[in-house]
Amino acid sequence: IGPGLAAVVFAGGVLGWWGLVPVLTFVNPDLVALAETQGWADVAQNVVWRQMVRPLAVGTMVVGAAWTLFKMRSSLGTAFGRVFADLRSVKVVETPDRHETDLPYKYIAFGILGLLIPIIAIYYYFSQSIGGSIVAALVMVIAGILFAAVAGYLVGVIGSSNNPISGLTLSTLILAALLMVAIGLTGQHGVAAVLGVAAVVCCAMGIAGDMMQDLKVGHILGGTPASMEKGEMIAVVAAAPALAVVLALLDKAYGFGSAMLPAPQAGLMALVSQGIVGGEMTWPLFLAGMLLAVMLILVRTPSVMLVAVGMYLPIWSTFAIFIGGVIRWIVDRQLERRRYSEAAKERAANTGILLASGMVAGEALTGVIIA
Repeated sequence: IGPGLAAVVFAGGVLGWWGLVPVLTFVNPDLVALAETQGWADVAQNVVWRQMVRPLAVGTMVVGAAWTLFKMRSSLGTAFGRVFADLRSVKVVETPDRHETDLPYKYIAFGILGLLIPIIAIYYYFSQSIGGSIVAALVMVIAGILFAAVAGYLVGVIGSSNNPISGLTLSTLILAALLMVAIGLTGQHGVAAVLGVAAVVCCAMGIAGDMMQDLKVGHILGGTPASMEKGEMIAVVAAAPALAVVLALLDKAYGFGSAMLPAPQAGLMALVSQGIVGGEMTWPLFLAGMLLAVMLILVRTPSVMLVAVGMYLPIWSTFAIFIGGVIRWIVDRQLERRRYSEAAKERAANTGILLASGMVAGEALTGVIIA
């Protein structure tokens, strides 16, 4: 991600851990007394950061996500317009050209309607409410279709790094949470229903962006879209059970939300849903975080969302990210000093990204093996 964005993430860590944690600790005599008996590090991490700084960071993330979507309003508007135009013009076209042959739309429509039945059943199992499960399923289908189309369009036009998954998933979650409260479904059952909606929509957007890349490569190589689409469906069905097993394994070994597996985005979704539907939100801290985000926007911070993520993550994670950014900065300086051509710089950057990606994937696989 380069030194600039790495520094922004680390700045959030510095603000949260070296700024807010000491201040919030020392202004509270009870926390000082607790730290003197229980240990400063333990109180700083498990009380101040976890129970005070993280809810504040969640408020910052919510506004950061909204601000990101606002800055992308032109692209999003174009994407939504394209989606609705395509939906109006959908028709079965008989073409002898296999390069233009997709799966029949009627099968897609019947597939979506057919899957609604088991999805409603799953939502009912978690929510224990017929009305809640139907509302959740409807929100999931509508948001899933629209947002997956938008995500696919933006990835196809701009690139994978511009898939607005976090912002759109958070928007879906807040909408679903407010609807659950409106129909009277609160508590843990409502939280489970809301997370079920957000999870499906999030996966749909991720798969949409991935499919755009796959179909583009297939088009370049002369593949048949219908065959590739069948392959994508087989891949999703095959991967989903394996992912469930791996997630359960990781949770048992490390615990989601722990220092070993902080899972910031998942924690964000959990805190927002529990806060709105479960009534557990620390609203003063949440609102303070929102105002902090407004301040960061006013001073033109490169990325409000990254500052919030830095506050939300353990300081050792953000520091490791910062070290990676410093390494990239050193490499870039060396390339400039040796007067490399632009093509050579691009090759070096691509090699570095490939190496870093391999390390990330290797670390992740090693974590699964250890678990």
